[in-house]
Amino acid sequence: MDFAAEGLLDDIDGETARAERLALLAQLRADGVGLEELKRAAAEQRLPLLQVERALGTERHTPREVADEIGIDVELVLRHRAALGLPRPEPDERVLTDSDLEAARRLSAFHAAGLPAEGILEVSRVLGEGLARVAATLRPLVRETFIHPGDSERELSERYATVTQQLGPELGPVMQHILNMHLRDQLRSDAVGQAELRNGPLRGTVEVSIAFADLVGFTKLGERVPAEELGAIAGRLSTLASDVLRSPVRLVKTIGDAAMLVSPDPDAMLDVTLELVAAAEAEGADFPRLRAGIATGAALGRQGDWFGSPVNLASRITGIARAGSVVAAATTRDAAAASRWRWSSLPARRLKGVDHPVSLFRARRAADQAGAAR
Repeated sequence: MDFAAEGLLDDIDGETARAERLALLAQLRADGVGLEELKRAAAEQRLPLLQVERALGTERHTPREVADEIGIDVELVLRHRAALGLPRPEPDERVLTDSDLEAARRLSAFHAAGLPAEGILEVSRVLGEGLARVAATLRPLVRETFIHPGDSERELSERYATVTQQLGPELGPVMQHILNMHLRDQLRSDAVGQAELRNGPLRGTVEVSIAFADLVGFTKLGERVPAEELGAIAGRLSTLASDVLRSPVRLVKTIGDAAMLVSPDPDAMLDVTLELVAAAEAEGADFPRLRAGIATGAALGRQGDWFGSPVNLASRITGIARAGSVVAAATTRDAAAASRWRWSSLPARRLKGVDHPVSLFRARRAADQAGAAR
């Protein structure tokens, strides 16, 4: 094939760079990459990534073909792909890989085992959101690690392909291990009583404590410091939150300048939240101070997130708390062990979305208060 005549060398200057592009094109062509795919990749400046793309799966099947082979409705295949956060293709569009085919077989097995369709799709949505974040975190890590000044396209292509072959098979077992650890940790806070064995599980809200902790002045800080530094601060908050966690408190998510925590135990939540605020203080003057709000009540857990009155209330309380403080609603104060905490009453406040003034209390450890008095 005359790659120059096909316009695949038009953007290349220098004999060495042209020779490297030709070698890469010849290798990709020998691996079965079609001319149109080469042209599209060259136009999008991703020729060095084609080997990795193909290693991750070649698009061989249409959704309809997959559905017919497995014996399921094509709409289920399409809904599952959309739930994962991927573009919804047309039924006869050739976009699915052999791995997609095997995943559809497992999807069919889940349905055959009696799991409800909506429940499976809910799990798929959570997996898609979580693993999209994993992929988004891995991508710049790989780029920063394996792209070297002066690389040719062929060198980069071979290096990426080698890394994919070496590390790709390790990701699956690592993610399975992490999933198992989280399942084990969360199951420890579940209880299956005689009432559930007689009547089945109750589907609805449970009593939990919700906390939000956010970095004071983070938005204004973004106007003064580079994005990289801002990202490092947000990343440090995530690390601090992870470091102070103790069961049964769980980190629900971090959202830029804020962390959300949940626990069935209000005392454990107060412990962890106070420790998180103190950890931010220990970072020094260059790190923004934290403030936190906690509320306790009935909430609904869905798709790895939590919804309900205590979620909204904890978020509103955080927004009015002073830097370096942990402020709780009366629901949390009343649910916590009285002997462990000292409470400072704050003026009742009207908060957005709440139709009555909210009684607020600053929380401190009883031991800390006694030490301060001495």
